[in-house]
Amino acid sequence: MSVITESQETMDAGYRLEVLPMSQHTGAEIHGVDLREPMDEATVRAIRTALLRWKVVFFRDQELTRDQHVAFGRRFGQVSPGHPTLTPRFPEHPEIVMIEKEHHRDNPDANEIEHRWHNDLSYMAAPPMGSILRAVSVPPFGSDTEWTNLAAAYATLSPPIRELIDEMTAVHHNVLHVVRGEPNKLARDFMSTRLRARHPVVTLHPETGERQLYVNPDYTSHIVELTRQESDHLLAMLNEHVCSREFTVRFQWRPGSIAFWDNRATAHIAPADVTPGHRRVMERITLDGTSFVGPTGFESVTVDGSGAAVPDNGSP
Repeated sequence: MSVITESQETMDAGYRLEVLPMSQHTGAEIHGVDLREPMDEATVRAIRTALLRWKVVFFRDQELTRDQHVAFGRRFGQVSPGHPTLTPRFPEHPEIVMIEKEHHRDNPDANEIEHRWHNDLSYMAAPPMGSILRAVSVPPFGSDTEWTNLAAAYATLSPPIRELIDEMTAVHHNVLHVVRGEPNKLARDFMSTRLRARHPVVTLHPETGERQLYVNPDYTSHIVELTRQESDHLLAMLNEHVCSREFTVRFQWRPGSIAFWDNRATAHIAPADVTPGHRRVMERITLDGTSFVGPTGFESVTVDGSGAAVPDNGSP
């Protein structure tokens, strides 16, 4: 296989795999592979290489079944249970989480959750290595997803700020930000068990070694080493920086589209512009990850409400 990348790398097989960057820092479309078919190791390596370089990769016109979706994920790691607090929608596929969105703004009684940038399950001590999202039904326009590059965000901070946050840790918790109405069943189930983890504010990517700014506006509660007032101000600045447009890519979904992102190296935001009269239905799997290590050697840990470590046999 010959792979068209920035390095024009050549591989052994009978078709061409194109990796087409979509922005300066983040995102690439991959063409020339049918994800329904078995993949050789060279193809798996090429996709992983593109993922590590561009942080999120996209595939078009991939009409996968749920079995094929899970099988694709298994080529890159152990597929995780769907979600730690949500009941599986598909008993035969407990790994798959369905994500549905509809336009509710014209209904004054509807629950509305604020869409914020986040890393999937960052409130776990070992968040997923990656997430693979498959479009099932998408509106004719709108409903795009955006991703941002956490390594680029860290690298562009000024040296004094990098030095400051290299030694800090932060607590992440599973909270949804309801801005209208009472939490619906999905939100109540999501928050039914308190889940908290303490991570380095700066993480070292386990494969690339890059330093990454690992905070997000959705799940990061506070920086442990600071007062709450200090933490709020510093997190506001860091969260604004993480979401800077220069680090992002925006993906327009079509039926059969697949997004595969490195959940260690990106944050993303769900759309808030679902077209009235349409439903947006996606299905997601996640791949097992490991705890993070920071520049000082601090390793991610499950914590209780005070930020103290929870024993391995304890509950968050």
